[in-house]
Amino acid sequence: MRMQAKKSFAVIDYHRCDPRSCNPDEGICLAAEACSHKVMKQIDGIFEQPIIFQDMCMGCWDCIEACPLKVVFAKHVT
Repeated sequence: MRMQAKKSFAVIDYHRCDPRSCNPDEGICLAAEACSHKVMKQIDGIFEQPIIFQDMCMGCWDCIEACPLKVVFAKHVT
């Protein structure tokens, strides 16, 4: 039997995510801005929490490295 490889994607801890804290002047999520595949976006506008299109996340972790609040992390599913 052949098993599929693990899939990993980024997730956000929305209880701690606050673009006002990490970028008070512009309200732009630094993690979303760093997403090289453009799958993390602030759809509702500046100063709002971003969303991740997890099914398109490539697992590059640019967003994790860029988040100053450390609220973006990798989730692994089997």
